[in-house]
Amino acid sequence: MPAYEAVIGLEVHAQLLTSSKLFCSCPVRFGDEPNENICEVCAGMPGALPRLNKKAVELAAKAGLALQCTVNPMSLFSRKNYFYPDLPAGFQTSQLTPPICEHGHLDVTVQDATRRIGITRIHLEDDAGKCVHGQGATLIDLNRAGTGLIEIVSEPDIRSAEEAAAYMRAIHAILVCIGATDGNMEEGSLRCDANVSIRPKGSTTLGTRTEIKNLNSFRNIQRAVEFEIRRQEGCLEDGESIVQETRLFDAVKQVTVSMRSKEDAHDYRYFPNPDLPPVLVLAEELQAWEAELPELPEARKLRFIQRLGLNEEEAAALTAERATADFFEQALALCSNAKRVAQLMAAEFLRECAQQNIAPAQAAFGAAHVAELATLIDEGIISARIAHDIFPELFASGAMPRAFVTEKGLVQVSDSSELEGVVAEVLAENPAEVEGYRGGKTKLLSFFVGQVMRKTKGKANPALVNSLLEESLGKH
Repeated sequence: MPAYEAVIGLEVHAQLLTSSKLFCSCPVRFGDEPNENICEVCAGMPGALPRLNKKAVELAAKAGLALQCTVNPMSLFSRKNYFYPDLPAGFQTSQLTPPICEHGHLDVTVQDATRRIGITRIHLEDDAGKCVHGQGATLIDLNRAGTGLIEIVSEPDIRSAEEAAAYMRAIHAILVCIGATDGNMEEGSLRCDANVSIRPKGSTTLGTRTEIKNLNSFRNIQRAVEFEIRRQEGCLEDGESIVQETRLFDAVKQVTVSMRSKEDAHDYRYFPNPDLPPVLVLAEELQAWEAELPELPEARKLRFIQRLGLNEEEAAALTAERATADFFEQALALCSNAKRVAQLMAAEFLRECAQQNIAPAQAAFGAAHVAELATLIDEGIISARIAHDIFPELFASGAMPRAFVTEKGLVQVSDSSELEGVVAEVLAENPAEVEGYRGGKTKLLSFFVGQVMRKTKGKANPALVNSLLEESLGKH
């Protein structure tokens, strides 16, 4: 059997975080009643003239800067002609040549291997409306029509489904970090089309590609691409030809299905939009926008590792979302033990947020709470085990940890004279284990620690318990 190599390119569509649409003042809101937010411009009425949203240009340029692109000082809008029920004007206003940004790249790490994925272009365009199918009819909702988008087109540099998902996660993190989009994939704020082909390993000739449309979750991106690679390999091994077509991913059956054939590339008959002048980005504007960019996720992760001593897993978890990283740094300003705060955040706080399906900023348990809990552990007032046990209740109630611990009588026992009695009691109750330990079975120490902790209901200082046990067991 020949060994194949996947060749994948992604086209990422991101809805820009503007309050109004790209060419009119209609609001951008998800979930409103159908056709509530439309006017003559976004409904494609003849003679209605568009007016460009400058904020959308700023966000597109910032996305380009964050992705190492060249931001062109002049770009043009064109009409991309095709006919579909939810495209009332009969064309989409998009950018062909030149786009606002081009020639960028993004470094993606998968299984400790980092690869550079080229970015061909980023262009501005307006979104179409939405077809609502059901009950024997198709209805059209134009609330989304005219919403500002950027499309980020990668080079065909991606070589696996895992790499495709990692690339999409990195794009999501960067765009949300800089405030270009809210990144809500369930609402369609960020979605992508995947172009997938395969070729024999070592070949430089591109195979016939298929396009998988409208993937709106990281899991679906990976699974759709994985299935499509396997499907194409099966076709070639069975002596069948791969057909150039557009496919959809069935998330329930975990398969891609044919949507329409695409034997030839569409002729969209692009021509410059006569109603829109060239988009000019001044050098001083670009410089100001670049200065406003926040620290990007990868740079922040590297700083957390190098300066704060966090490991790769902790740093990755804390920088996956800008809000989480901001929350961590707010807590760190109140408790200097970065490792302790990171462990509480990664092991406890983010788990509770995920279970409650809330963002860090929405939690009643804030950065000051995390910092105070970390301080209590550092001061020896409670153990890490007690912190773990009480965290769900603290998170739900929003109680300050110090007051909660005092009220519940959970202060850790660090009085050696008090613990010496408990240690002696445990050793007296377990003579066989004592003999075994003194005979060389030193792993029994954890058994004794557990017995002491049980008798003290988890309140004993673990470090002190270990010390007292080692001292007592060392005596014959």
